[in-house]
Amino acid sequence: MKQSCIHIYCGDGKGKSTAAMGLALRAAGSGEKVLVTQFLKDGTSSELKILREIPGVQVLTCDKKFGFFWNMTEEQKIQAKNAYEELFEKAVQTARQENIFLLVMDEFIAAYNHGMIDQKKALAFLKEKPENLEVVLTGRDPAPELLEIADYVSEIQKKKHPFDQGLPARRGIEL
Repeated sequence: MKQSCIHIYCGDGKGKSTAAMGLALRAAGSGEKVLVTQFLKDGTSSELKILREIPGVQVLTCDKKFGFFWNMTEEQKIQAKNAYEELFEKAVQTARQENIFLLVMDEFIAAYNHGMIDQKKALAFLKEKPENLEVVLTGRDPAPELLEIADYVSEIQKKKHPFDQGLPARRGIEL
């Protein structure tokens, strides 16, 4: 029987990262080792500040800020790809070496879809991950191959969002 699973939180609604961080809190609260990493974000999300203070939780982020994918120049995309591939490799290595229980890869799906991480390596890792490693992937529009290997797929659908009426992201809610 399978001992650990792959979770996907996807969709166009608010709450994908929040759900992943909630699971990280649950795992840490039960005494498990947690590793949280974020792709395509600048590492300043408010939840990371508190997660860094929780025993048993490690946070890995990219040191460089690249902004949104669609605003990047071709040169920035190359730099971002190198940085995010390095971040992915470090996360995988840390998860294996430190016997991590839960690996959260926030915005992994967007990084994967945009080719910001090596898709073959990422898929191989997910298919051959350590037996005791639970993995959470977040983002919009997961590729069919990700959906196929996932054990949980939760789609968060937007019905209404203040951003659509011009309200920018707010600290403590979206940031």
